[in-house]
Amino acid sequence: MSYQVLARKYRPQKFSEVIGQDHVTRTLKNAIEQQRIAHGYIFSGHRGIGKTTIARILAMALNCRKNDRPNPEPCGECESCTEIRAGGAVDVIEIDAATNRGIDEIRELREAARYRPARDRYKIYILDEAHQITDAAFNALLKTLEEPPPHIIFMMATTQPEDIPQTIRSRCQHFSFHAVRFDDIVGQLKAIAKHEKIAVEDDAVAVLAEAGDGSMRDALSIMDQAIAGNAVSATITAEQVRGLVGSVSSEILESLMNSVGKSSSQEVLQLIDKLVTEGQSPMHFVKQLVRFLRNAVVARVAGADSQLLQISQDERARVQRVANQFAEEDLTRFLNIALRTHDDLGYKQEQRFHLELGILKMVHAQRMLPLEELLSQQPIGSGGSRSTQTAAPSTSTRAAAPERTSVPERVASPSTPSAPSPFESDRARKGRSSVPEMSGGVVTALTESSAKSTAIATAAAVATAIAIADAADTNKQGSHVSSAESAPRTWGTRTDVENAEAKPSTRQIAPIVESDPSADVGTDQLRGAVIGALEDAGQGMLANMLDSSEWSLEGADLTIKVVQSAVMIDMSFGAEPKKMVNAAATKSAGRPIRVKVVSGGNPNAAPSQPAHRGTSRPSGSARSRAAEDPMVKYMQEKFGAEIRTVIDQQSKDQKD
Repeated sequence: MSYQVLARKYRPQKFSEVIGQDHVTRTLKNAIEQQRIAHGYIFSGHRGIGKTTIARILAMALNCRKNDRPNPEPCGECESCTEIRAGGAVDVIEIDAATNRGIDEIRELREAARYRPARDRYKIYILDEAHQITDAAFNALLKTLEEPPPHIIFMMATTQPEDIPQTIRSRCQHFSFHAVRFDDIVGQLKAIAKHEKIAVEDDAVAVLAEAGDGSMRDALSIMDQAIAGNAVSATITAEQVRGLVGSVSSEILESLMNSVGKSSSQEVLQLIDKLVTEGQSPMHFVKQLVRFLRNAVVARVAGADSQLLQISQDERARVQRVANQFAEEDLTRFLNIALRTHDDLGYKQEQRFHLELGILKMVHAQRMLPLEELLSQQPIGSGGSRSTQTAAPSTSTRAAAPERTSVPERVASPSTPSAPSPFESDRARKGRSSVPEMSGGVVTALTESSAKSTAIATAAAVATAIAIADAADTNKQGSHVSSAESAPRTWGTRTDVENAEAKPSTRQIAPIVESDPSADVGTDQLRGAVIGALEDAGQGMLANMLDSSEWSLEGADLTIKVVQSAVMIDMSFGAEPKKMVNAAATKSAGRPIRVKVVSGGNPNAAPSQPAHRGTSRPSGSARSRAAEDPMVKYMQEKFGAEIRTVIDQQSKDQKD
């Protein structure tokens, strides 16, 4: 008898011999035992995991002649089982759907399906690679598959079930096969090697199982090749198997990651040169690197003993060492770079150069700082209009007012608090924006944490009251105070609060009286700012509609009553104009203003004079107005930006 490869020689002949597909075999055995046999089955999954094998076992179980009814396990001895196993059964027809995929072949199948089986209970059609059948052929099979004769059973095996029409899948029982686990493949290979009396190292078996990639048939084929390439009675080693499959050892991958950890670009380039010189494929090497980094990420997250790692014990130890060397963020970044490099090698020329570039990116990726860490190094008020930036008093000012030595002079203390987290900065900014400003120029106190916000705000209020009392005393004495000294000061650093609490002033604290927010600005000023902003943006019709309406300010709510209906308001006052109007009103008032446009205005209301609008519109050249813009100042301070070209859209609109 001629030689038979291991994949065919050790092909399972019973449900109990199938490994890795317990969910399928258990269901089919129960269905046969309960006589709940369907007329159509779809077996889908990875290559080499037993789809066609289970279809043949099911055919043997249904046509087994040991009993008067189908057996959950075929006997393997009767004529039907023997013929099906040999592939010569008359009533079990295996069709290669990759070549018999047209409508003519399906028409012949339909004609043959009308006749009863020659000897067995069922006439069974096994369609391998069923996704290759054309849509027209599937449509021709649809009626027969929906209402087949009682003696017909269809079994379709495919690796791409999504290519089978839904109308076909809905008429069949679909079984999704799993990839065979690493440990199951290792156990089966060892059992076969023992039965064949072949000596093989445990590491070699692990390499074979890993090369199989979840496919039992692939692992057996590589094992067949390794046996043939080895001397008689010699032991199969891991190096021999790696040479057959073209893979590198995990030791080399660990050495590569150690060089990356040392940021040694020279070592990684020398290692790549060695691998390419030895004939290693860059694509295959990157594929192994991706798998190794994935295992390192899993080991870092779930531990080296996790069931998610389908690798040998030796490789588990190497993966654990690499995982302990890097942080989870670094390993994730390395894996992302390796995946992109693998994609690039698939369609680009000069694969070696792209491989070297990808590995060098991994070396330099460790020098990158997280965005949160970079932001946390910036002060809270950098670039903002209301910040903790405070200038030290000049010498002449201190000479003119020598008694101001209690709190204001300590503002310029060189000691600064540690930079807060960007999340705390954001919470502090939101807290500042929700508190109305005071008429005395009180500046919001900034905190490092919400737990100390009350104490710091209290100290800032005390310091402001002291400054107000000092100004009142100075005016009574008739002394001259410079504009820089009489300006409101900014408080809120940790040093200021601690000094204010440690050395309280002996002066009498002036009471802090909150001013009415509505008294800070009038409706005429807000009207001019809003109308001016709309005209600058080319919203002339909306500006005229709001200009001839009734304006009223109550607290932080600015109500505009227009003559137009609510439908016209919704059409004219969209999201962008609403955002623009709120921004203009808030900027003019110096505090948050909510603008509401409602219907029911007086049609006889007179529009505002142009002088009202002129007071709030910017003056000067376009370049000077651009230079005074807060956002431009922020960009200049933050990024060193320069004003190159200024386009005055307002002047262009007037000329047009």
